[in-house]
Amino acid sequence: MRVSRAQAEENRRIVIEAAGRLFREHGFDGIGLNDLMGAAGLTQGGFYKQFRSKDDLAVQACDRVLADSAERLTHIVESGGDDPLATIVGQYLSCAHRDNVGEGCLFAALGPDAARQSPELIRSFETGIKSYLEIFERAARASSTSSEPAVQNDPAVVLSTMVGALMLSRLVEDETLSKRILDSAVSSLLNRHDGLKAEAP
Repeated sequence: MRVSRAQAEENRRIVIEAAGRLFREHGFDGIGLNDLMGAAGLTQGGFYKQFRSKDDLAVQACDRVLADSAERLTHIVESGGDDPLATIVGQYLSCAHRDNVGEGCLFAALGPDAARQSPELIRSFETGIKSYLEIFERAARASSTSSEPAVQNDPAVVLSTMVGALMLSRLVEDETLSKRILDSAVSSLLNRHDGLKAEAP
């Protein structure tokens, strides 16, 4: 039966969203088309009507994840809080974020993997990094108006520290060590050494 244009677009959206989650959980090469389409409730037969290749889907899925993440971060910056960058740091470097790989940061979940993929996918990540840096710069400016600006405000340092700490916290089974990595990164970025813990989102 012929699928309507509206249904085809909805199917495409569902596949892209499912792929964004599953790629983060399993890696680009850790999941096949059958599983990707099955997670969206569709069959593999319709894949090539929507996407040129698995790499095409990966690029579109990563673009969507990065755009959605940038929107959430922008909302934090524009919400009027006293220290938006500290809020971002605390939410990012939390145990809740660490444990939610499929819905979490694309850079921490797939960064090393993406570096070995196609130029198109690498460009997607580069665009996302630039977007994050711009948002962090805006957040740092907003945070600097507070009475005690806490966060180191070089966006590249903030992003690199956050992503690196999250990746390392996921690489150890020792829960105490994992939390120490997160808490140490928060303390470093916020210039605090009073036992501050990463806050859950």
